[in-house]
Amino acid sequence: MSEADVIERSADKVAHENQKLHKRLCRQVGQAIGDFNMIEDGDKVMVCLSGGKDSYALLDILLTLRERAPIHFEIIAVNLDQKQPNFPADILPAYLTKLGVPFHIENQDTYSIVKRLIPEGKTTCSLCSRLRRGILYRVADELKCNKIALGHHRDDILETFFLNMFFGGKLKAMPAKLVSDDGKHMVIRPMAYVKEADSERYAEVKQFPIIPCDLCGSQENLQRKQIKNLMREWEKKYPGRVESIFSSLSTVVPSHLMDQELFGFKDIKADGVASPLGDIAFDEEPCSTPTMGTIPLQPM
Repeated sequence: MSEADVIERSADKVAHENQKLHKRLCRQVGQAIGDFNMIEDGDKVMVCLSGGKDSYALLDILLTLRERAPIHFEIIAVNLDQKQPNFPADILPAYLTKLGVPFHIENQDTYSIVKRLIPEGKTTCSLCSRLRRGILYRVADELKCNKIALGHHRDDILETFFLNMFFGGKLKAMPAKLVSDDGKHMVIRPMAYVKEADSERYAEVKQFPIIPCDLCGSQENLQRKQIKNLMREWEKKYPGRVESIFSSLSTVVPSHLMDQELFGFKDIKADGVASPLGDIAFDEEPCSTPTMGTIPLQPM
């Protein structure tokens, strides 16, 4: 086989893998939309575009699915320019104009507000996020969008779950669909089933014009970084563990937790009727992990 043949075969293989990735993302996003009834006929969806890999992927896949969908819905891309130093304000308008997608750039100097209120060296992400959320809700009203789409993926959801459990004492993740705290907006996360690794590779394939997320100079969320590293270590040493944990978020057994508001423990009685959810109280847990396969909380 000649060198030219090898190069051509290699290029064909790469193209095939890229096509498989695109199909997988379309399938996963479509499944999430269907499972949670995220988008309906006549919706006007505001896609929040930050300039990061995930929001680019979200917009790209939604545009593909809209062409195939049996329903009609509108898409408008919205970016919030928070006046961070060195923010390349021309990149997103140029990209969206070339793509032919309706868009709106909202200019709000939240950077100055955050810098004024947060002491030097402290993490600014929490206040920045609250300000951004309020602005985006207002913009959604002004644009008459009834759905707000965010680019959070599967790993974001799991990281939030572990952050809440380890540091907040709650079994709480990041829902795929929710009503906003003001009760007026529906927020959806169509990328809920997508792995971050796939989103990263898709961004490389599509060559999205990525805008760095550290322009504000804020410290990285160290707790989230720890969780991210922990999950990567688990997946590396125990393939399938992360997927299993993610599946558990949609397979909840309230009677085997301890939330008294979620399940009426005080009112249950032994009525002599067998239950498939009953506990085998004195037996070894059938799903217990063998010693050889235990997952360390700290990476080795």
